[in-house]
Amino acid sequence: PRFLIKKGKITNARSVLVKIETGDLAGKIDEIQSSMDSKKENLFSGRYFKPISIAFLVAMFNQFSGINAILYYAPRIFELTGLSTTDSLFQPVLIGITNGIFTILGLVIIDRVGRKKLLMTGSIGMAICLGLVARAFFAQSFGGYELLIILVGYIIFFAFSTGAVIWVLISEVFPNTVRGQGQSLGSSTHWFFAVVITFLFPVVAEEFKFGVGYAFTFFSIMMIVQVFVVWRYFPETKGKTLEQLGEELSGSDRQVFD
Repeated sequence: PRFLIKKGKITNARSVLVKIETGDLAGKIDEIQSSMDSKKENLFSGRYFKPISIAFLVAMFNQFSGINAILYYAPRIFELTGLSTTDSLFQPVLIGITNGIFTILGLVIIDRVGRKKLLMTGSIGMAICLGLVARAFFAQSFGGYELLIILVGYIIFFAFSTGAVIWVLISEVFPNTVRGQGQSLGSSTHWFFAVVITFLFPVVAEEFKFGVGYAFTFFSIMMIVQVFVVWRYFPETKGKTLEQLGEELSGSDRQVFD
């Protein structure tokens, strides 16, 4: 509806709002139009410090969870545990299937549970699983399917939390006037750190005796840090309109640094 209102197609926007909103639709349209009519500002003007920092942090922590190191290099990780090439190529398939199933679960429950609770719960679970993987590599103990079970557990916690929340949260924290710029910034941050992790992980894994253990220890610590950052700094956006969030997070210079 915001896109339609921006293009002046008020009737079409109203037909959409009837399906997704309740209450005073005329007032809702006026609220959206008012936010669209706001003076255009540069994303980095200073007013948007808090939404920028939230988008940056959620994207950074998404990659510091080690997700792409695991997804990209899962066959090599399993090979380092002594598995055959065939088994090392098959087990990532289970990880991928799990990722798909629990990402859908995240989409189903995100509006019921809330963004912060999902992020914090998932981060705690990921920190534990990543720590167990690190311990296994330091001890060189890979009994049976233990590592696969731990990594599947990690993927479960990732998929319904930061895997699902990141794109929702980045789209919500920016006001209408700079939402496109803000989402571009969040996506760029996400893929920048994806490149960093993708290039550094194999170097660390191959060059150091316990390189994989060091890498997973780092990922585990980052998830512990994320719990506290989300708890203390991130807003809960569940149940709030984009206009309400835009006003709360960017409504005044004072609120930006609260």
